[in-house]
Amino acid sequence: MTPKTSIQARVSPVRSLETVTRRSTGAAAGLRPEVVRLHHSKPEVPKISLHGVTLSYKTNDGKRLIALDNIDLKVRAGEFLCIVGPSGCGKSTLIHLIAGLHFPTSGQMMIDSNPITEPGTDRILIFQELGLFPWLTVGENVEFGMKMKGIPKAERQEKVRYYLQLVHLAQFKDSYTHQLSGGMRQRVALARALATEPDVLLMDEPFAALDAQTRDLLHDELERIWAETGRTIIFITHNVREAIRLADRVALMTFRPGKVKREYAIDLPRPRQLEDISVARTVRDILDDLREEIDKSLKEQYGEEVHA
Repeated sequence: MTPKTSIQARVSPVRSLETVTRRSTGAAAGLRPEVVRLHHSKPEVPKISLHGVTLSYKTNDGKRLIALDNIDLKVRAGEFLCIVGPSGCGKSTLIHLIAGLHFPTSGQMMIDSNPITEPGTDRILIFQELGLFPWLTVGENVEFGMKMKGIPKAERQEKVRYYLQLVHLAQFKDSYTHQLSGGMRQRVALARALATEPDVLLMDEPFAALDAQTRDLLHDELERIWAETGRTIIFITHNVREAIRLADRVALMTFRPGKVKREYAIDLPRPRQLEDISVARTVRDILDDLREEIDKSLKEQYGEEVHA
């Protein structure tokens, strides 16, 4: 892996998580006596760590395809990490491994120094397709995971109220998901994931299908919720601008076989505006690296005549 690159802010220093939290506003402020906000007492222990993670499999013609190759990655507790890369580089495969849905051919995956050997309620994966239950109301969808965990009804109802307030959907508690817009359904999925109070949120291109205006609004919401809850977030995206808007750090993956090509520490103040010159310069720096990997994928797909 290429040594880390730190992109320094060209304006004021980045605010701490505590500063962002103090400035956060919303209906949920001060309403969570029974809802856990994570406190990270051992920052030296990574929340997630991957060591030499490799995944290969046989194709239909009997050849061996290496999807991920020797991935080394550490994620701090409370960090917002975005992973970008060209199509086919293994971003979604990697996050599915962290979720415990698949297993590597070799290497080690840890959460809080414990091996990841299966799915767990300490990690919740939000897909682009959301997976909401259309026969349940918004409140019942948010309640579902807690019900499966055996949480008492009174506590479930309290948390449903809190998390729907957190995503500004309290008035839609008794609505069905087909009655909501795409952005509202995304917020229901986020509330459902948060209600089980996982340590880690794994988000696989959750905003890719949304229009630009809705996506910008959800960026604001997600940043506010991250600051208020202290969750660790690993966020997959094709969109470098989205990654810079949200992340503490960006990991860039190579085209197949997927490796971590470079990591960028995003030392820019929050909240970030995409039109800010410092944000635009940071986007450009990462896009220059990403274009090299996109060229490789295009050449494999279309041949040597492609020189994008």
